[in-house]
Amino acid sequence: MKNKFLILVSAVVLASVVARADEGMWLPCLIEKNLATMTEEGFKLTAEDIYNINQACVKDAIVALDGGMCTASFVSAEGLMMTNHHCGYDEIQSHSTVDNDLLTNGFVARSKSEELANPGKTAWLLVRVEDVTDNVLADITDKTSESERDSIIDARSDELIKAATDSTSYTAKVKGMMYGNFYYLFVYQIFKDVRLVAAPPESVGKYGADTDNWMWPRHTGDFSMFRVYCAPDGSPAEYSEENVPYKPKHFLPVSLGGYKEGDFAFVMGYPGSTDRYISSWEVKLTMVTNAIRAKVRGEKQNIWTEYMQDNDKIRIQYSAKFAGSSNYWKYSIGQNRGLKRLHIVEKKEKIEKDFADWVEADAARKEKYGQALELIQKGIEKNSESSPVYGYLIETQYSGSEILKQAFSHLKFASSLTAGEVPDDVLETRKQAFADFMKDYNRDVDKQVTKAMFKRYMADVDQKNYPSFMLDIQKKYKGNVDKYVDDMFSKSIFCDDAKYQAFMRNPTMKALVKDPAFDAANSFYQMIMIVDEDNGDEELSKGMRLFTAGLMEMYPDSVFNYDANSTMRLTYGTVGGYKPADATTYDYRTTMEGIMEKENPDEREFNVPEKLKTIYANKDYGRYANADGSMNVCFTTNNDITGGNSGSPVMNAKGELIGLAFDGNWESMSGDIAFEKELQKCISVDIRYVLLILDKYFGAQNLLDEMVLAE
Repeated sequence: MKNKFLILVSAVVLASVVARADEGMWLPCLIEKNLATMTEEGFKLTAEDIYNINQACVKDAIVALDGGMCTASFVSAEGLMMTNHHCGYDEIQSHSTVDNDLLTNGFVARSKSEELANPGKTAWLLVRVEDVTDNVLADITDKTSESERDSIIDARSDELIKAATDSTSYTAKVKGMMYGNFYYLFVYQIFKDVRLVAAPPESVGKYGADTDNWMWPRHTGDFSMFRVYCAPDGSPAEYSEENVPYKPKHFLPVSLGGYKEGDFAFVMGYPGSTDRYISSWEVKLTMVTNAIRAKVRGEKQNIWTEYMQDNDKIRIQYSAKFAGSSNYWKYSIGQNRGLKRLHIVEKKEKIEKDFADWVEADAARKEKYGQALELIQKGIEKNSESSPVYGYLIETQYSGSEILKQAFSHLKFASSLTAGEVPDDVLETRKQAFADFMKDYNRDVDKQVTKAMFKRYMADVDQKNYPSFMLDIQKKYKGNVDKYVDDMFSKSIFCDDAKYQAFMRNPTMKALVKDPAFDAANSFYQMIMIVDEDNGDEELSKGMRLFTAGLMEMYPDSVFNYDANSTMRLTYGTVGGYKPADATTYDYRTTMEGIMEKENPDEREFNVPEKLKTIYANKDYGRYANADGSMNVCFTTNNDITGGNSGSPVMNAKGELIGLAFDGNWESMSGDIAFEKELQKCISVDIRYVLLILDKYFGAQNLLDEMVLAE
């Protein structure tokens, strides 16, 4: 009877935790495991077409921007890349001024000489991937302590990285999968001269902005274009006028053929992180930290909005900051709603019970996996005390107060002062960093935000977790946060360019220690260290490693989906709409009709440029229109994506570019924790709408001529 019960249990758990056809962010080097299913769904390429270290393949066209913050893809033999508008937002904003507002007006380089340099922006190209599990874990046993295990893994990883990069221009990383049950070596080449080529106006590239963010239907032309440059010999190089366009091993043909419902589609990119295997206890804790993030960021963003809507200079200065903050503010709200609505805690609890029953049924399993769930629970219990405090510290102080964050960035500089004379290059680096900070800084805005953030922390967090400067507010300032902050801003060098430059002419530790913002930043750091001292991570790490190893032993014939961790992944699925609720059905595509339906001249988010109105009125869509004369803007597929996939190419069965992934849908915000096959959608901008904007809006024939357009 017990055996029959376990078979039934196995079926239930398998449906809950093992990847289904449309779920999964697969390592391209292992894609042959999924090839049969992909081919059945319509895939026309081979595994070697996707990943091959000996000849050009699709992986050579996929780029990790800034190490994986976003994804881009090559679309020409001259290093031209496409990504999302929001992935290039910082760069567009950095080149914008009140007199030359690229955010509002858009930008296109008519020649390579007009392309704009972006110091610090990088393009990472994957050279190869290698399974190094046996090497990394050699001689590690069940008796090895967690600290010893970490030391061995770090040492072996360093050896592998050194061997892969010595006498090369490569960079390498060893990344763990399935909570340390597997390890892979990733070798990259990093290009450091990445220039802005084109970006639509915000009224196209950010149409709908925060109102439509994470929502469907969408009508957003979310794209921008960059070009990678290299030294004349093809090697990576810092920006130089002598550099030449990089010639990628492979670039993507751009499809003019469109798609229809049910068509195969695959995405390749650099998804940031998912947590599909976490426990019910961690889901509950995630919901707590989500609520903190949403509460604090919402308050901060309300203050920013008041200033931004009345002042164009402040709007430009804070546009990228606002976008970065609001994206995960809304995500946090949506994820909590999704987790509750889909009863994810209860589903996780069922998996844990079934796992415990499976372990209990065999003495050897009890010996090997018996402590897994206990360790997880113990680790989360410790985290439950520290994580909310940590969340408030980060959100209200490090990410809340700009003056505090700037002062915090000087803690390492203080060490240089303590050690003696500061090297000239260190001084110059700090001066340049401060100049960059001041370019997008408004003292009055920051002062109001800082007051609100400090008040929020003191109202919501127990006094035992106050940084020392907050205890000073209580004692020396009798709880008057406004007076403390006013004094800080009047005395600190970190919000005043003249004071900072004077300090840097003769920097001393004495002057730095006396600065009230530096004192606050130092006490913030000390509290972070205290909170993080015993956070349960060791128990949680071991427990999750045993738990996931046990799941894989339960189902030895199953292909397990590794959580995302900013390494290249492939996801596959089909074009299609969905039913989010009773009596509600969403189509799989939107058209320019929807842009005009949403237009509202009184709301910046829904302004439509006059030139785009003219294109619409004349139905001047050229060869980019559908057969019925309509013009697609966005579409949905059931590809499995997350943060970091922004800008990822969406390709058809032949590997041709049909769109750029830029978002997920509101109903599936729980997807990073629990994939919902019927609801989870990848939202993409149709590549033909991108071409329409380049052609009919900008007249950028020079860029169109670079691409291979496939009928």
